[in-house]
Amino acid sequence: MGGNITVSSHLGRGTTFAFDIPLCLGEVPATHKAKRSGSVIGLVEGQPEYRILVVEDVRVNRLLMVKLLTKVGFKVQEAVNGQEALELWSSWSPHLIWMDIQMPVMNGYEATKRIKADPKGQKTVIIALTANAFEEERVAILAAGCDDYASKPFQEEIIFSKMSDRLGVRYIYDLDPEKDRSLSGEKNDYYSDSDGSSSLSASDLAIMPPEWLAQLNRAASELNEKAVFRLIEEVGDNNSSLKSALADLVNNFRLDTIVDLTEQAGVGNE
Repeated sequence: MGGNITVSSHLGRGTTFAFDIPLCLGEVPATHKAKRSGSVIGLVEGQPEYRILVVEDVRVNRLLMVKLLTKVGFKVQEAVNGQEALELWSSWSPHLIWMDIQMPVMNGYEATKRIKADPKGQKTVIIALTANAFEEERVAILAAGCDDYASKPFQEEIIFSKMSDRLGVRYIYDLDPEKDRSLSGEKNDYYSDSDGSSSLSASDLAIMPPEWLAQLNRAASELNEKAVFRLIEEVGDNNSSLKSALADLVNNFRLDTIVDLTEQAGVGNE
């Protein structure tokens, strides 16, 4: 390797080995974060009619992704496991598949391998969705044939950025940064610049009446954002931190978290 090694030994004190080798400094890859030009509100005219398949066994997660994509103009179909994904891929020929990895019946690894084994599947972009950020899983995802991956919980900006990178999709943006994203029910974005995490706990929600919790759970499960915001407005001013935390979850595209928390707070356990 062209280096040098030296040894220094002292009686009763021990021996020290030292070496130096010439190395070339590599470039540290930049963290992938798309430049935000405003919220995506549509697709530029004159592009192909992009077909997107969403494969996810958790209903709330699946519907959130479907709603996000259809809202801006993509043609979207959904599947709840790898077997359904194979059937829809064969009959519908999507341009891109958002593939959850851990699913019943057939997981995302197997479905991806089967699609990519077909010559037709080489043209299909498959992006894995994973809640596991460990390097070994990322390696396994790419080895299975996925073209890319995104971590859960997903962010709107990353979803649209990866689709643009892989398909060349061009978007129309809402360039007004001053629009109110508070408790209006007319949001222009599904996430903030934070990671979407929340310090809200089920015990915080448990102080609310059972009927209110049931209504909140139902509205969040149905992705009815306006109904969720109306219910948030019913929280008393003495619980402003609860109102703010719930609004942040909606604005961060985390209705699934609201569903989980309301269930932990006792919804459906009576």
